[in-house]
Amino acid sequence: MKVNWTAFAVFAAILIGGLIVWLGRVDDPDALIGPPAPRSGAPAPEFSLVDLNGDTHTLADYRGQPVIINFWATWCPPCRAEMPDLQQVYEKYEDDGLVILAINQSESPNTVEDFADEYNLTFTIMIDNFQVSDTYEVMAYPSTYFIDRAGRIQHAEFSGPMSKSFIESQVLDLLD
Repeated sequence: MKVNWTAFAVFAAILIGGLIVWLGRVDDPDALIGPPAPRSGAPAPEFSLVDLNGDTHTLADYRGQPVIINFWATWCPPCRAEMPDLQQVYEKYEDDGLVILAINQSESPNTVEDFADEYNLTFTIMIDNFQVSDTYEVMAYPSTYFIDRAGRIQHAEFSGPMSKSFIESQVLDLLD
């Protein structure tokens, strides 16, 4: 009797593949996916980071206030372009409770401090080692989340630098 090794190999591959699928089945497929990505209308994921002065900040510290979370880097041209506008909007609405949490991505504190001094930034700047940006599924810089007083994401912006008028329109929505 002559054995067709090609047919045998295909049959064995199908059998082994089926066994792997059967053994790897999960009772709760959602457990494989993890939590949903932050999106409009959802609660903003909690985090804790240290600012350039060594003070720890959590998102919960700012519940009841409108918050802008901006993920950025000093080497990012669009980030550099929008920082003056973020600062101007912050200065205009700081007395109304606006908080900006600028989360830098893993650069040295000296580099970030020099950048903050160059741009005269007065809002809170923190450095992340990709834990918070991973939670927020940041794929590009800048990425910005507008969080309402209840801690829910009202808008997420990932399309590059925001104009001052756009930032201000989002802040006015948060202040209502």
